[in-house]
Amino acid sequence: MGGLKDELLKAIWHAFTALDLDHSGKVSKSQLKVLSHNLCTVLKVPHDPVALEEHFRDDDEGPVSNQGYMPYLNKFILEKVQDTFDKIEFNRMCWTLCVKKNLTKSPLLITEEDAFKVWVIFNFLSEDKYPLIIVPEEIEYLLKKLTEAMGGGWQQEQFEHYKISFDDSKDGLSVWELIELVGSGQFSKGMDRQTVSMAINEVFNELILDVLKQGYMMKKGHKRKNWTERWFVLKPNIISYYVSEDLKDKKGDILLDENCCVESLPDKDGKKCLFLIKCFDKTFEISASDKKKKQEWIQAIHSTIHLLKLGNPPPHKEARQRRKELRKKLLAEQEELERQMKELQAANENKQQELETVRKKLEEAASRAAEEEKKRLQTQVELQARFSTELEREKLIRQQMEEQVAQKSSELEQYLQRVRELEDMYLKLQEALEDERQARQDEETVRKLQARLLEEESSKRAELEKWHLEQQQAIQTTEAEKQELENQRVLKERALQEAMEQLAQLELERKQALEQYEGVKKKLEMATSKTKSWKDKVAQHEGLIRLIEPGSKNPHLITNWGPAAFTQAELEEREKNWKGKKNTE
Repeated sequence: MGGLKDELLKAIWHAFTALDLDHSGKVSKSQLKVLSHNLCTVLKVPHDPVALEEHFRDDDEGPVSNQGYMPYLNKFILEKVQDTFDKIEFNRMCWTLCVKKNLTKSPLLITEEDAFKVWVIFNFLSEDKYPLIIVPEEIEYLLKKLTEAMGGGWQQEQFEHYKISFDDSKDGLSVWELIELVGSGQFSKGMDRQTVSMAINEVFNELILDVLKQGYMMKKGHKRKNWTERWFVLKPNIISYYVSEDLKDKKGDILLDENCCVESLPDKDGKKCLFLIKCFDKTFEISASDKKKKQEWIQAIHSTIHLLKLGNPPPHKEARQRRKELRKKLLAEQEELERQMKELQAANENKQQELETVRKKLEEAASRAAEEEKKRLQTQVELQARFSTELEREKLIRQQMEEQVAQKSSELEQYLQRVRELEDMYLKLQEALEDERQARQDEETVRKLQARLLEEESSKRAELEKWHLEQQQAIQTTEAEKQELENQRVLKERALQEAMEQLAQLELERKQALEQYEGVKKKLEMATSKTKSWKDKVAQHEGLIRLIEPGSKNPHLITNWGPAAFTQAELEEREKNWKGKKNTE
């Protein structure tokens, strides 16, 4: 009932719009009363003039808008409609109200009757929103159906080019624009008026009158059993047959339900291409003109019965519903996409504001960075100058190191040459060791001689100190003894002089001993140098070099009991102190 109401409202909308002469969206109450009376007549709804008067009784004598008329239309007309009225008569009544005002005056390739059928088809295919339009997908569907009915080929490229001419603000065509498009012959070039009219009529029968198939076939009578040619029309729940295709003389109906079936029959009684339609109370034998027609009718009737079993609507209505659902789904997806785009745009604007804030901060940071960069460059120049100086110094140091490396390389080469000479010197090692042992014996003899001289020198020094003490004691004696002491001092000085001469003699002997020691030491050094290369070679295996070298270069004092307890410097210091004391006396 909801679908029927929507279809009725579309035709009524055209009539209401046609009555709106000044395009204000409102119609006078007298015109609405006439329209309501005509609707009740064609829809076979009881007319209630009292309800009509009560509905429009108010203080406002002006026109009524579409919204103001809809409550009455729904309550007193549409809710009472039953599916028993003549749809063609209803559509023709609404068409009559709007055709003169809206149909173009330019000549068309179609008749007014064909335009009426296109108008009804438009109401069937248009969207369920007002003002009514037919979208490009449905236009393509209708034009394809018309082209197929005319036996022509569909030009998809031509239609795509036509779609490009659509205005961006225009979602589809109005009914009058559609009639002008079909009547202009733009998509039926090469076809005559009659062909176009037959195509429109065929599409109208299929989409509006629910004619699934129609054509001439032979039918066998139930009483006289004779065969008569009839015009058969297949609809979703009935097969009607007429005397001719003008549908004026109806001969009967074959009521179809889910219990009916269709079967193929073999040829008999001179009749070919037979098939049988079994219903609840009757059976119908029919003969098609050829095998192809027979198979098409069997398939069409079988599909119709199958749809009745499933409770589905006719194929063209089901296809229309699927196309609408698909468009709704696409529209919902597009709205969702637009919503997401708006959200993204809002988010983008927020991001732009954030980016602007960040940009300002970056500019401030850039200015600070520029100042810091300036300072950094200044510091860099200073550091570069410092680094240049350091680099020059480093180059100088590197040059010195390279020179040292060259020198070390030269020393290494000399060392390697020395190693090569080691083999020759190794043969002389025994002789050098023998010389070294002899030098050590000579050194020991010199040391013993030096120790004896030091012992004599110590005894002399002890005697001199004793004399010096005695002299100091003599100084403390009386003046009477001074002269005697002076004489004794002279004698002692003479004795001291003699002792000093003896000491000088001892010193000379000591120097000779040292010279002998130096000679022995030179021999020892020569022996040591001869054994050094051998020691180096041995150290490569043992990891330690120990050279035989002479003792300290400073002369050591030797006594008969070993090294002296004091050094030469200490002896000189003692001798200096002794001379100082002697002079004070």
